[in-house]
Amino acid sequence: MGPRMPLWRSRRAPYWTVSRWEARPGSAPSSLNGEADKVEASSSSIESGQMLRRFSGVSIRRVIDRSYARVAEHAHDWPVLSIFVIGDYVNQTELGETFIAGPSAILYRAGAAHCNSIGPAGFEQIEVEFDPAWLGRALVPSAPVSRWLGGRAGAEARTLARLCAMEADEKQLRAAVQRFVERASSEPEHGSPSWVGTIARRLSEDTALRASDLAGEVRRHPSWLGTAYKRATGEGLLETAARFRIERAARLLRETDHPSACIAVEAGFYDQSHMSRTFRRVLGRLPSAVRKDRWNFRQR
Repeated sequence: MGPRMPLWRSRRAPYWTVSRWEARPGSAPSSLNGEADKVEASSSSIESGQMLRRFSGVSIRRVIDRSYARVAEHAHDWPVLSIFVIGDYVNQTELGETFIAGPSAILYRAGAAHCNSIGPAGFEQIEVEFDPAWLGRALVPSAPVSRWLGGRAGAEARTLARLCAMEADEKQLRAAVQRFVERASSEPEHGSPSWVGTIARRLSEDTALRASDLAGEVRRHPSWLGTAYKRATGEGLLETAARFRIERAARLLRETDHPSACIAVEAGFYDQSHMSRTFRRVLGRLPSAVRKDRWNFRQR
C-alpha cells in the first residue's frame, strides 16, 4: 500500500496591502483598499488546481490565480515546491515579504505558513507536493522556506516547469526534481543589480525595445547586457519580452470575453498566429486552452 496523500490545512489571515509593484510601476490597482478589488481564495479552494500528474507520494498541479487576488495564509502536510510560470505576486512567509515576477521557485516544508497577494498580471505556477520519502529526505532543506529567485536556479526552474507539464514518467520527474533541489540548495543567495529592475520595467512598458535601446538606458554595452541579464534573471531579454506579452494575453483570455485576434494585438503580438506560436513555445499550450483556465481559477 502506497503512502497516504496529504490532507491540506489552512489558517485564515487578514488581508494585507501591496504598497508597490516593483517591476510594474504604475500598474497597481486603482483602489487597493476597495472591496471590489479583493478576491480571496477561500480555505476550501486553496488546494484546487488542474491536476497534471499524480503518483504514489507526489502530485503535480497547475494552479492559477486571477489578477489582484489574495490567497489566505495556509500550510501543507507535505513539502510543496512552487515553480513560477508567468505573472507577478508578493509572497509572504516567515522570511518576510518578497515581490516575485520572474523565473523562480519556492520550497515550503510541511507546515510552513505562507500567503500571496497577486498582481495585475495574475499568477500561474506549478505545484509539486511530495512525500519527503519520494524525493529523498536528505534532499529536503532544513529551513521552513527556501526561495530561489533568478540566476541559474531560475533558469533551471523554467526547465523543470516545462517538464512537469509534459507527459514525463515518474522516474524522470523524480530525477528532475531531485536534481533541481540539490543544485538550487547549493547555490549561494544573491541579489540582482539595480539595473536589472530598470530593464524589466522598460520591457514591461515596451516589449519591442532592442538590446541597444535598453543598454543605452542603463549605460552598458549591448553585447554585455544580454549575457549579464540572463545570468541575473534566469531568462534572456527576448524571453522576458515574450513572457510579458504572454502574461497580458493570458490575463485577457482568462478574465475577459475579448476575441483572440484583438487580444493578440493588444498584448503586443503581430497577429493571432504569432500569439499561438509563442504560447505553444513558452507555455506548451495554445491560447484556446489558456482561455479555459477561467474555470480552473483558485478563486471561485
